[in-house]
Amino acid sequence: MCKVFAGQDPGGYRLVNRSVRIGSHSTSIQLEATFWTLLDEIARGQEMTTPKFLSTLYDEALEINGQIPNFASMLRTTCALYLRDSRNSELKSKAA
Repeated sequence: MCKVFAGQDPGGYRLVNRSVRIGSHSTSIQLEATFWTLLDEIARGQEMTTPKFLSTLYDEALEINGQIPNFASMLRTTCALYLRDSRNSELKSKAA
């Protein structure tokens, strides 16, 4: 089983920096390419551009939690939650 993970394309875990505007601040976010691909997919599903999705997510999380200690980590877990929810929806569809 580890060969499936170990043999993955190195391009997927290549670090990619993107400059985005969060609120009124320009910032750079560094994530692995696979996470950017997922964030682009999530944003499309929300009918937003990726920068708009990131800004909206940041603003909503700030409103709910009061602070965001590590936005890049939050984006990675957002991708994990998205995949988990997608998997659960798929499993429910198969069971029906």
